[in-house]
Amino acid sequence: MGLRQRKDLVLGVLELCLSPQPEPDGMEEDQPIYIAVKGVVFDVTSGKEFYGRGAPYNALTGKDSTRGVAKMSLDPADLTHDTTGLTAKELESLDDVFTKVYKAKYPIVGYTARRILNEDGSPNLDFKPEDQPHFDLKDEF
Repeated sequence: MGLRQRKDLVLGVLELCLSPQPEPDGMEEDQPIYIAVKGVVFDVTSGKEFYGRGAPYNALTGKDSTRGVAKMSLDPADLTHDTTGLTAKELESLDDVFTKVYKAKYPIVGYTARRILNEDGSPNLDFKPEDQPHFDLKDEF
């Protein structure tokens, strides 16, 4: 399941639910390509040569690949949001790539549900995009 099909990922403030539409993972030529890192969903379509069909980082798309980005790994076991057990160096690398690659180059199109929903699925009333470490008004609107 990809970003469009997973119940636990969110685009903007709209929950992405099961859909007959193709996943935004670069496998369909006319569809956007999304990747989530640190709970932030980026549109990486402009980097199709890196993230599109057959491209080196296509495995990262259509899901939250935070762990894979931190470890510089394309191992399917690492293509998850879970950062448990990452080393300080891996966490530093994650922050560096998040800021200097994803945030600098690609538009933010949403947030994962883990960022804006409570575990029971109810809205997290404490979530405010402006309080997020990546927030920049010009990037958001």
